[in-house]
Amino acid sequence: MTEIIVEAAPSPFRFDPASTALVLIDMQRDFVEPGGFGESLGNDVSILQAVVPPLQAVLADARERGLTVIHTREGHRPDLSDCPPAKLMRGAPSMRIGDPGPKGRILVRGEYGHDIIDDLAPLPGEVVIDKPGKGSFYATGLDDLLQASGITSLIVTGVTTEVCVHTTVREANDRGYECLVLSDCVGSYFPEFQKAALAMISAQGGIFGWVAPSPDYLSALTADEPTLSA
Repeated sequence: MTEIIVEAAPSPFRFDPASTALVLIDMQRDFVEPGGFGESLGNDVSILQAVVPPLQAVLADARERGLTVIHTREGHRPDLSDCPPAKLMRGAPSMRIGDPGPKGRILVRGEYGHDIIDDLAPLPGEVVIDKPGKGSFYATGLDDLLQASGITSLIVTGVTTEVCVHTTVREANDRGYECLVLSDCVGSYFPEFQKAALAMISAQGGIFGWVAPSPDYLSALTADEPTLSA
């Protein structure tokens, strides 16, 4: 076992890369780019662009080290049979889930907007979890996949912090997974929600998990590497 220690809130986060997965939550065109579901709700989607560069660095490092990489996409079947009315009725009347938009039908599986942005596109062999809800465990095979792979720790990234990220971390915590949320690799349309959501994760001694910026996480991994002698 190789234990990595990351300085985090509320205390150092310890993990073994061999039993850890990097999770990228819903970095989809429908949420991050103009013309998708996020914008149809009246949000400034450009705010989420700030998470892309640090997340690219974390993803590249994970791939180089051979960490398990898992992408998620929120979306629904073309007939919307898995989209409850309470969710379907959100948004502007002319731009709801399933309606045609600039990137295809909004939040529908198989449409251009439903897919992950080019800068973070999955490589062949990387797991992509399609989920109908906000949490990554609801109505998916994620838990079975993690257990079969011996994963006990999750490095959590993606959007949005207070919705799909938070729901996933809470679900993971209930199932016994230890989660480190990278604060600059998760994003919200609302700065005040971002701040509160991150504080809630690490509150009360880490009630849902740990929080750290990605440079501290990457530095901890580098510090563990052996130094070559001259």
